[in-house]
Amino acid sequence: MAQDEERTLEQLNEEADIAADYLEGLLDIADYEGDIELGIRNGRPMIQIVADDDTDIKHLIGRNGEVVDALQQLTRLAVQQETGERSHLIVDVDGYLKRKRQQLRDMALDAVDEVQETGEPVDLKPMNSFERKVIHDVVRDEGLKSRSHGEEPNRYVTVYLKQNQNAEDEIDEDIDEEFVEE
Repeated sequence: MAQDEERTLEQLNEEADIAADYLEGLLDIADYEGDIELGIRNGRPMIQIVADDDTDIKHLIGRNGEVVDALQQLTRLAVQQETGERSHLIVDVDGYLKRKRQQLRDMALDAVDEVQETGEPVDLKPMNSFERKVIHDVVRDEGLKSRSHGEEPNRYVTVYLKQNQNAEDEIDEDIDEEFVEE
């Protein structure tokens, strides 16, 4: 299937089921208790791991979300192996992504305020593609512009006013499209 083709609800549910089975197996191996909730959000399978035990669940998030990111990548590979298609599923643990999105939204709004006050572009700290995508979305919604530049793992976002053509000409035009709302 071409990347730009929409997946059917049946295909999305199949991906979610495969992902849930894979994650249940990992939880069993790690001897963690957890419930897995499935859903579809913005045309992507969403798998949420929830647990009563805060201690275990924090291990599944890791520092700065490193473990949940790894779980997501492994789960995507498992789904791809089963379906033959690349998956854009989202794995979340105990609402981590929702909390992270809010922190990023606050950071983006602070940058927007600073740009509006000073008229000068603001560079943010290096971020992964998920984080940059959230920043780009918020900045666009606020009527300003943003661009990603640099190379992984030091890629970062610059926020600037629309009418600041000099900043626009100097900034690389590569916006992170691969990572859509993760």
